Amino acid sequence: MKVLIIISTNDAETIYSAMRLANVGCSKGDEVSVFMLGRGVLFEQTSSEQFNVMAEINKFPGDFYV
Repeated sequence: MKVLIIISTNDAETIYSAMRLANVGCSKGDEVSVFMLGRGVLFEQTSSEQFNVMAEINKFPGDFYV
């Protein structure tokens, strides 16, 4: 299945959860693409102790568009 995830927020919990979903999809064999839009392009500044956004993004093997 082809999946597109669009992230348009800089909320750490939302980005973290979306990237976890993207990683699970890839691990199940889906073709996943992630597109950062609007405030989503600030993803590098959103990590926190509770939500390590960059760790989830670095695990992502699919297509990633900013």
